[in-house]
Amino acid sequence: MREILIIGAGRSASSLIQYLLDQSESEQLQLVIADLSLELAQKKTNNYPNATAIALDIFNEKERRAAIEKAAIVISMLPAHLHIEIAKDCLLFKKNLVTASYISDAMQALDAEVKKNNLIFMNEIGLDPGIDHMSAMKVINEIREKGGKMLLFESFCGGLVAPESDTNLWNYKFTWAPRNVVLAGQGGVAKFIQEGTYKYIPYTSLFRRTEFLEVEGYGKFEAYSNRDSLKYRSIYGLEDILTLYRGTIRRVGFSKAWNMFVQLGMTDDSYVMEDSENMSYRQFMNSFLPYHPTDSVEIKTRLLLKIDQDDIMWDKLLELDLFNDNKIVGLKNATPAHILEKILSDSWTLEPDDKDMIVMYHKFGYELNGKKVQMDSQMVCIGQDQTYTAMAKTVGLPVAMATLLILNGKIKTYGVQLPVLKEVYLPVLKELEVYGIHFIEKPMPYLGYKYS
Repeated sequence: MREILIIGAGRSASSLIQYLLDQSESEQLQLVIADLSLELAQKKTNNYPNATAIALDIFNEKERRAAIEKAAIVISMLPAHLHIEIAKDCLLFKKNLVTASYISDAMQALDAEVKKNNLIFMNEIGLDPGIDHMSAMKVINEIREKGGKMLLFESFCGGLVAPESDTNLWNYKFTWAPRNVVLAGQGGVAKFIQEGTYKYIPYTSLFRRTEFLEVEGYGKFEAYSNRDSLKYRSIYGLEDILTLYRGTIRRVGFSKAWNMFVQLGMTDDSYVMEDSENMSYRQFMNSFLPYHPTDSVEIKTRLLLKIDQDDIMWDKLLELDLFNDNKIVGLKNATPAHILEKILSDSWTLEPDDKDMIVMYHKFGYELNGKKVQMDSQMVCIGQDQTYTAMAKTVGLPVAMATLLILNGKIKTYGVQLPVLKEVYLPVLKELEVYGIHFIEKPMPYLGYKYS
């Protein structure tokens, strides 16, 4: 039996674990599912004989190393900043490693040692990053092989609520880490390139500069820019491309409404609000508004945000119960971002029967035989339930598939890497189609950005 150590049994691990359990007999696998919560790890074994649950505190070096030393390969489903100690131990015991997270500088610094030891540390093999890399590289390489020259690449992805579970005015619910949603776009200017012209969007304007997308069978969406699109030029070998843009997908109208929070200062995570524990939702709202001897909090909000009486923006604020003086924040030493996350969680938490949805959309513009053409590629995945969500499926399945490819010697390139090579993306994308994760590609007229 070949032992696979899976560290972290949270929401993102459910589809990953089930896939490997299903393969455990034919592939001679023994799964060791490790988590700080033994109960959670035990639940994820699904009573399979080929799965064992262990309690693991990753900050306990002795425990951590003992678990890693016994494994044939290690999967880390921990938060990104916790991978590095796992990675160092994998290097120490000469074990291959798979994660779904972005390659950090600390992880990249291990590359030479990983190669020297003939190891594979596969990262960014989840959804975004992951499926976006693989599906993009497949098409980009096909265009190159035809003799085409890439002119434009745009890539968009979003975790949303499925149409049948879309029951609020924001057309949005938390399908993943709420904190990441509240802090989205902060920490630097958004950078991209259009028709050879560099473009920059500061955080204060980010949610008012959106691009619209039509997804067949699902209607219209919008996308706001991700922070740094330019780094993908080297990753995808697109150093000479004229247009490169990556963004996050939401339903139309979300960004304009979210911008109200940005303008008020509610997404700020840089300072703690006094006596936040005893603050009401109404007091929280009022703390960002100017004093007025007679105007109510509602009137001041309307005036500051320039919301007309019949504007749906007002209804969106009311739906969140932001003006309720009886609801208490109840968080000690909280930042505005923490409090906003708490308030939104009241309204945006998925109900037990709700389903989530992943939407991914690529645009490829290129020149072939002297003619400019474009192809769009779309993928929609709907979750099964609250355990096997679309997010868990699209993050976990590629991780599991890559793990088996490495274990079976099908991936032969050593080093700290992401899935941009054919030996990785071709078999993973092909198998993902069996699980209903497939892209629909169709030719489009090349429009570009004439007046960039």
